[in-house]
Amino acid sequence: MDVVAVFFAGLAVSLTPCVYPLLPVTVAAIAGANPSGEFRNGFFLSLVYVLGLALSYTSLGILASLTGKVFGAFQNSMAALFVVGSSFFLFSLMMFDLVRVPAISGPRPWRGRGALALLGMGLVAGLVVGPCTAPVLGGLLLHIASRKNVLFGGGLLFVFSLGMGMLPLLAGTFSGFLSGLPKPGPWMTQVKRGIGIFFFLAAVYYFLRAFQIL
Repeated sequence: MDVVAVFFAGLAVSLTPCVYPLLPVTVAAIAGANPSGEFRNGFFLSLVYVLGLALSYTSLGILASLTGKVFGAFQNSMAALFVVGSSFFLFSLMMFDLVRVPAISGPRPWRGRGALALLGMGLVAGLVVGPCTAPVLGGLLLHIASRKNVLFGGGLLFVFSLGMGMLPLLAGTFSGFLSGLPKPGPWMTQVKRGIGIFFFLAAVYYFLRAFQIL
């Protein structure tokens, strides 16, 4: 269940206003590395980009799992549950743009073409934390830390990255896929708000647990 939900969470994030409008840039980079337009090359190069993204997120999942092992003894205390609930409430406010999150980016990707350049782009894309990705990523890291399982944590963030990378993979492989997608518009904000409602409900759940109502 976790795997399916997290995959669709990654897909949902890729449809938010912070991520979706950048899809043509990624596709253009993939197309530039595949001037012949060959299907197999397009799929391979798109997959390399997604694997770069996956490497960044999987590393974060492993780190969160190791941190959870250190602080695991406190995870069911009232204070810990209250902190988690407060974090989810903050994430909800971020998704409703009531709290602004400045984008934090990693080093700029190097210029160039080919698989290595696309791998670098994917790695850097995974290091970019913006107003839409930060709350979802933070929520997942909290969940992973509570489980204290390195394989689970790395695997869950790997699945999340596959969800985020699904559109670039399809658009980079099939030349007509991008033109068939809906244009950026107000619907992206509705996706973002939907994620915000989920975080608000998660916050309520943890607050109820913290005060022993559940």
